[in-house]
Amino acid sequence: MTTRPYVAGVDTSTQSCKVVIFDPATKSVIRQGKASHPDGTEVDPAKWWDAFLEAVDEAGGLDDVAALSVGGQQHGMVLLDEDGEVIRPALLWNDTRSASSARDLIRERGADGRDDAGSEGASWWADATGSVPVASHTVTKLRWIADNEPENVEKIAAICLPHDYLAWRIMGSPSLGALATDRSDASGTGYMARETPEYRRDILASALRIDEDEAERIILPAIAGPWDVVGHGDPERGWGEILIGPGAGDNAAAALGVELEPGSALLSLGTSGVVSAVSTTSIADASGLVTGFSDASGNWLPLACTLNASRIIDAMMKVTGLGYEEFDEAALSVDDAAGLVLVPYFEGERTPNLPDATASLSGMTLANSDRAHVARATVEGLLTLMRFALDAMRAQGAPIEKVLIVGGGAKSTAVQALAAQFLGAAVELPEAGEYVALGAAKQAARVLAEAE
Repeated sequence: MTTRPYVAGVDTSTQSCKVVIFDPATKSVIRQGKASHPDGTEVDPAKWWDAFLEAVDEAGGLDDVAALSVGGQQHGMVLLDEDGEVIRPALLWNDTRSASSARDLIRERGADGRDDAGSEGASWWADATGSVPVASHTVTKLRWIADNEPENVEKIAAICLPHDYLAWRIMGSPSLGALATDRSDASGTGYMARETPEYRRDILASALRIDEDEAERIILPAIAGPWDVVGHGDPERGWGEILIGPGAGDNAAAALGVELEPGSALLSLGTSGVVSAVSTTSIADASGLVTGFSDASGNWLPLACTLNASRIIDAMMKVTGLGYEEFDEAALSVDDAAGLVLVPYFEGERTPNLPDATASLSGMTLANSDRAHVARATVEGLLTLMRFALDAMRAQGAPIEKVLIVGGGAKSTAVQALAAQFLGAAVELPEAGEYVALGAAKQAARVLAEAE
């Protein structure tokens, strides 16, 4: 019996690092800590390490922890030189400077010279990797580096993602060959094969504008199995007994956190909306609406993301002058929107792909031009947009009979009351929690159990 009864889960997100200490025996969180990350779309990875140490201290340390896994923001590009030093600040998923690079990569793979959804290039990418390149994907950031900072391409000895980098630092920054990742995070790079957990070195070479022999020399994190031990904690910090699990991308870790199974979808209503579902088969959607990621358990995790979600309600609260509770009460005080329709593309939209679209309120009459009907149309508009994302995934063969809703938008009583009707599925509302960190902790618990 281990004298270290607990495991740890880490969420290294865009905004912060969260650490939860979890008891596998009681399936409960014992304690937790949090530390902020810097703002911006490019960040020195050393800041993630500093935040991790601060969050660990706030969580009471790791002396009683037997295993640890890291969940993290996907797609972020970390470039390391032969000494393991960071070459330049990491470009994060939300850095859009590589949008034109994404279009170039699509166009280069098709004879039709197009870069839009349904083009030959888009079909090639969807079939090869499960995803059509967009600015968030790592592969597009590598092309941007090749075209704008070619001197840095020459320095690259290894390429990894935020969760890979932090786990490697927790291990004490051993050789670059010790870098490890999992299928879920690797599948979001744009250079992992859709059907098998293998890197496409030809894609990597093309992105960096180098030949394949040069690409073979670049170290990429080993893609571990879901419950593999990938290393141990840094012995110099007293963490040598801690097993390190493979970790996961944030969406896959959250799916573990809520114990998502095939037939169910997780809908996260934050500033943006993210719909993910566990599937037993891989997805290839040339339209780009659905990205065919892998999950953290050996299945796949098709995902659709909207730019607008809880911000829809925030925007219309300003229009109506109502507070949160008043807004919900107003929306539920009428039976329907009486023909009032809100198209909620306040910040353009990704699903559907309408980057330059704007929001509109139509169908106004003297009978529905009041705050109650505007509030009702807002909630209906939000849920209709989420239904579009769910239906895009259903169209790709992902069966969705139940939807688990989390995030700030899930606190709306109007959303809770109308969700099942508009989403076309049974709805569950898990208790609020740090589901990415919790999912990483549950992975760590399974890693520990498999190792014993």
